[in-house]
Amino acid sequence: MAMLLGITVGFVGFLLFLLRLIFVVKTDAKCKPGDKGQVCVLVVAGSGGHTSEILRLMDSLSKSYRPRHYVIAETDVMSEDKIRTLESAKEDKESKFTIHRIPRSREVQQSWGSSVVSTLNAFLYSVPLVFRLRPDMVLCNGPGTCVPICMAGLLLGMLGLKKVLIVYVESICRVETLSLSGTLLYYLSDYFFVQWSTLRDKYPKSIFLGRIV
Repeated sequence: MAMLLGITVGFVGFLLFLLRLIFVVKTDAKCKPGDKGQVCVLVVAGSGGHTSEILRLMDSLSKSYRPRHYVIAETDVMSEDKIRTLESAKEDKESKFTIHRIPRSREVQQSWGSSVVSTLNAFLYSVPLVFRLRPDMVLCNGPGTCVPICMAGLLLGMLGLKKVLIVYVESICRVETLSLSGTLLYYLSDYFFVQWSTLRDKYPKSIFLGRIV
């Protein structure tokens, strides 16, 4: 009897969690942070091509997107220099930006089993960071590090503290299939951009504007 009661309570709790998650994801139409002026943006930079793409995108955004908070993996040794180079070249010298590091969710060729553990570890670091920064928007383009950051942003909304827009831009390298991060965040993101029409045809929720970066 006790076991049955526990299963019932667990199922009801999971159902309420799922309903709350759906509600938060579906309330994007009412959330327009740009109407208030500045947009606090949390940018997830990966390594290599991911960083280059996201920084080109950031360079094209208006001055309204500030302050800008960048998140990179602890083992990423190149992205910080690229970010500082981009920011130092901006004409608006008073614009503020910060760089934060969290554990990497998944290393190249890391096993799936250990990836779950490392992603959970990264999530534990992401929650206090996102709750402290309270961004209006999370902008990412595919690195594994973006998954725990986005989940932390969704948690902020689920607790009723703040609606955080999740904006995902799939890498230009993805022509036929989504990346693993894209697959995980396709249904959870508020805006999901792809850069090839072949992906738009396969994923109707996606937004195709041609090449963005």
